Amino acid sequence: MIELKSAEEIGRMAVAGQFVGELLAELSGVAAVGVNLLDLEHLARRRISERGAESCYWDYAPSFGRGPFRNVLCLSVNDAVLHGLPHDYVLRDGDLLSIDMAVGIDGWVADSALSVVVGTPDPADLRLIEATEVALEAAIAAAQPGGRLGDISAAIGEVAHSYGYGVNAEFGGHGIGRTMHEAPHVSNNGRARRGMKLAPGLTIAIEPWFCRSTDRIRFDNDGWTIRSADGSRTAHSEHTVAITDSGPQVLTRRPTHGTTPVDPTRKPATAS
Repeated sequence: MIELKSAEEIGRMAVAGQFVGELLAELSGVAAVGVNLLDLEHLARRRISERGAESCYWDYAPSFGRGPFRNVLCLSVNDAVLHGLPHDYVLRDGDLLSIDMAVGIDGWVADSALSVVVGTPDPADLRLIEATEVALEAAIAAAQPGGRLGDISAAIGEVAHSYGYGVNAEFGGHGIGRTMHEAPHVSNNGRARRGMKLAPGLTIAIEPWFCRSTDRIRFDNDGWTIRSADGSRTAHSEHTVAITDSGPQVLTRRPTHGTTPVDPTRKPATAS
């Protein structure tokens, strides 16, 4: 069942969203060559505890994982793209790191993710990350009241294909609100003007993720970590978004510190 939220409830989700955005910004700033993934996990645990928030990941046991999950972050490195387990790994020069987290405050949840390169970046990795960010902004722009869910999915797929990347539709975005995963499923590929109507009060997590040279995935033996099937690098971007009468409202925007927002109409960079 899909629950439409009131303006007051969306405002409460925005409180959680602001915290998630700020913590993701902090974590991405701390991530550097020589930093252990467990240091990022423990920093996030401290910040969540200090805020009096609750991790949506801790003890989570969905059908697709080998639960319960006993961390507050998903940390996925290089060819890992989703649900990476924080473990004793020291980041190396050029690693591509994806950080994903969902937190609840006073009963309302927000979910967001980003990818960064630590140390010396490979232009191909930056291009891959850029593609997920452009796809996310294009999908947000398509999340208009009166539109269709397929408009969001089609926007993501169009950007992926314009960059030359395939799209895996096994995992995608989702409804969100009182819990982390609610209806509807938001595919990362689809057809415009198809699917359910986007009504004010709908709150969803939109999360494009791409692999550099495949659309197939495999699971690690840990039962959680999802990797590209061919070992190519991956990237992941996500925001929690509310559909309102005046258009989409992003609830998990991160502090920009003077950076320029991604333009969803921007032409893809040439592959190196």
